[in-house]
Amino acid sequence: MPEPSGAELARGFFADVVGPLLRREFPGTPLVAGRFGAGSDVLGLDDDVSRDHDWGLRLAVLVPEGLDEQVGAVLERHLPATHAGRPVRFATTWDGSDRHRVEVATVDGFVRARLGIGAHEEPTTADWLSFTGQAVLELVAGPVFSDDEGRWEALRGSLTWYPDDVWRHLVASAWQQLEQELPFVGRTGQRGDDLGSRVLAARLAGTAVQLGLLLDRTWAPYAKWVGTVFAASPSGRVAPHLARALAAGDWREREAGLSAALEGLLARQAEVGLPAPAPATAPFHDRPFAGVVETLPGAVAPAGGGRGPVGVGSVGQWAAAVDVLVRPALRRDLARAVVRS
Repeated sequence: MPEPSGAELARGFFADVVGPLLRREFPGTPLVAGRFGAGSDVLGLDDDVSRDHDWGLRLAVLVPEGLDEQVGAVLERHLPATHAGRPVRFATTWDGSDRHRVEVATVDGFVRARLGIGAHEEPTTADWLSFTGQAVLELVAGPVFSDDEGRWEALRGSLTWYPDDVWRHLVASAWQQLEQELPFVGRTGQRGDDLGSRVLAARLAGTAVQLGLLLDRTWAPYAKWVGTVFAASPSGRVAPHLARALAAGDWREREAGLSAALEGLLARQAEVGLPAPAPATAPFHDRPFAGVVETLPGAVAPAGGGRGPVGVGSVGQWAAAVDVLVRPALRRDLARAVVRS
C-alpha cells in the first residue's frame, strides 16, 4: 500500500482527533482548518524524500480573535502521542523541540503573516506587487477540512488572480526584462565568454518561466517547485526549447532555443486574449544576435500609471534573496517604493 501524502495524513488527523476534540471543548465556535502554510505537501508535491524533515501530522486551525491561546492549550493537554502510527509531537528545522504541529492562529493573523495585510483589507496596487506566488499559495493551495462561516472560501476567491491591469503590467515587465538582455547571450558568446553566455541564458530562461506562469494565471511556488509547476502548465509546452537553450554548448544554439521559447510564449499570450504582435524576436539592430522586439512590452502594458516602471513589475520579478521573499513587511515597503518611483 502506498504511503499517504501529507495532506491525507492531515485530513485524517483532523477528522479523527483534532476536529472532534475542538468541537467538544469549544461547542459552536466557528473553525477554519486545513493543510495551509509552508510545506511541499500543501502544494500536493511531497514525495518519499519529503518525509525526512518537517513532514507528518501538520495542519492549521484558525479560530476567532482571542481564542487562539485557549485552543492551543487544549490541544497541548489532550492530543494523543500518536495517530495512524505516526508521532503527533516531533521536531522541525525551525524548532528542535518535540511538540505538536497543529498551528493555531486567527484568520487575520495567518493571512497577515504571509501577505502583510489582514484578511479583510482590500489590497492596493502596491500590495499586489508585494505578493509572491508562494505567499498566496500558502493560503489557497492546501485542502480545506472545515470552513464553518465560509470565510476561507471568500478569502481564496479574492486571491484567485491579479487585477487585470496589474496582470498586464507584470506580463509587460517580464517582456521588458527579456528585451533588455537577450542580445547579450550572443554577444558574450561571440567574445568567447561561454560562462557569461550560459549565466545570461539561465536568467532569461527563469524570466521566461515566470512569464509563462503569468500567462497561465498560475501562482508560482518557491524555487524548488517552480519548474515542476511550469512543466504541467499550458505554457510548459515551451520547456523543451528552454532545456535546449540551457544544454547548448554553442551560443547560437543557446540563442535559438531561447528565441523559440519566446515565440511559443507569445503564441500563448494571444491564446489568453492579450495583445501579442508577432514576432517576439528579431535581429538586434545590425548585429548577428537575436533580440526581443522593442515594442512588445508596450503593446501589452496597461494604460495609466501608479504601478511603477514597466520592467520592474512585482517584487518577486526582481528580488531573488529568500530573506526578502519571506518578509511581507519588507516586500510591501519595497513595492511601495517602486510604485512611487
